[in-house]
Amino acid sequence: MERLVAWQAVALPAAPGLRAVEGENLHVTLAFLGHRPVTELESILGALREAAARAQPPRLSLRGYRETRSVGMLTFDDEGGRAAALASDLHERLEALGVYEPERRRWLPHVTVVRFRQRPRLQPALPELEPFVTSDAAAFLSRLRAGGAHYEVLESMGVGGR
Repeated sequence: MERLVAWQAVALPAAPGLRAVEGENLHVTLAFLGHRPVTELESILGALREAAARAQPPRLSLRGYRETRSVGMLTFDDEGGRAAALASDLHERLEALGVYEPERRRWLPHVTVVRFRQRPRLQPALPELEPFVTSDAAAFLSRLRAGGAHYEVLESMGVGGR
């Protein structure tokens, strides 16, 4: 993630309303659950543990940059569909628990790198990133603060029995 932080400093303009995501908060999201009661935490972690243990470690390669109405992200190609298979397995497990409703759009491996209130329509040069293997999965607790969300790792586990 150090390369992404260095890239953010160079490629993303310092402008009002633009906020780069802090390095320790950069991650690929498998499933966003929103607010959940603490009583559901152990079953959610169990679903993540099981999905991660069954998965083959995903290999991701940088594809490009894109924006939604509130974030800019780096998107990735998913060699062999292994990341999508992990996400799909996790989604099914979480849906069976009644804690997740799958999105209508297809899951896309991405890292959110900048947040904004008004779409800036950036076209940054892409960072130089080699393909990488994601060897861990983690459950995060997101705490909203004045400067943006802060993520706390609740539990991390290896992907593919690692």
